[in-house]
Amino acid sequence: MSNAQKIKMALAYKGLKEAELARLLGTTPQAFNQRLKTDKFTSEELGRIASALGGVYEFGFNFPDGTKI
Repeated sequence: MSNAQKIKMALAYKGLKEAELARLLGTTPQAFNQRLKTDKFTSEELGRIASALGGVYEFGFNFPDGTKI
C-alpha cells in the first residue's frame, strides 16, 4: 500500500478532507494534492502529517524476537 493510500485512509478515519489537512500542514490544497499524486514523502513529512491528524508515524523493522530497528 502506498503512502498516499495510507494518508487517504487516515483522512477518512478522521473525517477530514485533503484541503483541511493541507491547511493544517501550512500548504495549499493544490500543492498537497500534487504531493499525493507523486507519492513522494520524506519520513519527516509523514511524521508531520500523522501529528496533524493526531497520530504517530512509525517506520522501522520489527523482528519476531521483539527487536525493533
